[in-house]
Amino acid sequence: MAELGLFPLGLVLLPTERLPLHVFEDRYKELIGECLEQGTEFGFVYTDDQGLREVGTRARISDVLTRFDDGRMNVLVEGGERFRLDELTEGRSFATANVSPLDDDDETADASVVEEALRTFGALRDLTGSDVDVPEASRRDLSFALAAKVELPPAEKLALLRELSERRRMDMVVELLDEALLTAQRVRRASRRATTNGRVDLG
Repeated sequence: MAELGLFPLGLVLLPTERLPLHVFEDRYKELIGECLEQGTEFGFVYTDDQGLREVGTRARISDVLTRFDDGRMNVLVEGGERFRLDELTEGRSFATANVSPLDDDDETADASVVEEALRTFGALRDLTGSDVDVPEASRRDLSFALAAKVELPPAEKLALLRELSERRRMDMVVELLDEALLTAQRVRRASRRATTNGRVDLG
């Protein structure tokens, strides 16, 4: 086990995901400041009214976007390895915990599922006009690399974070990408209909 400083938020950070953070509370300015000074990681953990979740993601600061005179910062973080929260610890202004690695089993994704996931991701990318890179099919963490590039609800991301099988995660990602593509198609159709509707002049 290792002790890790925690940054609890109502967001889930997936491995490989990049996320901007606005750091304004004194305790988290201290945590992020230490990570920058020492080149260390912190723990990104989802929290809500039910408290901290039992799994999280190690996060490293990849860039400092803005520094303010009062110590606030805008930083860009990137998700790394997952961990299990074993025991909360005390003694710092920010939350800390003893954590242990959360490792995958040896199940790899089926080639047909990988192909389907990449095809659906490509269709979603084209439909939305996004310029995000398409991850390499050979990546062992392809499920995370794909999911990290799509807007997903916290519950879905937590389910992916907890799953220890890349095969099962890829099955989940295919379903999530299918749903995202259908939603994007509905939005596109609704937008097109809106541009052809007559408008009532209220002026």
